[in-house]
Amino acid sequence: MKYLFNSSGNWIAFRIDDYLFNSNANWIGWFPWNDEHAVDKKGRYLGSMFNDSRFYKIMNFPYRGYPGYPGYPGYPGYPGYPGYAGYSPMPIGVKDYTPEELKNIEN
Repeated sequence: MKYLFNSSGNWIAFRIDDYLFNSNANWIGWFPWNDEHAVDKKGRYLGSMFNDSRFYKIMNFPYRGYPGYPGYPGYPGYPGYPGYAGYSPMPIGVKDYTPEELKNIEN
């Protein structure tokens, strides 16, 4: 399991294998290309991992085609609380997510 944070250091999501879950443990997306870029369950770009633990949306991310559907991952279980990660400056050209924004992505 890999915990993901925004630039403020707030926990916003976690990754298990190729699946992305919000902090309520609801499946919100996946990593179809075996890299740091995630899409939502409908195949739309959602965001990218930076520095191994930050998750931001690249504003001008190029369309990479429809990645297909991975199948339902099942319930991951309670992820625990990872604590506060500390502030990290955002790269240029990205959008920060709040925990609430990713909690609202459940369909």
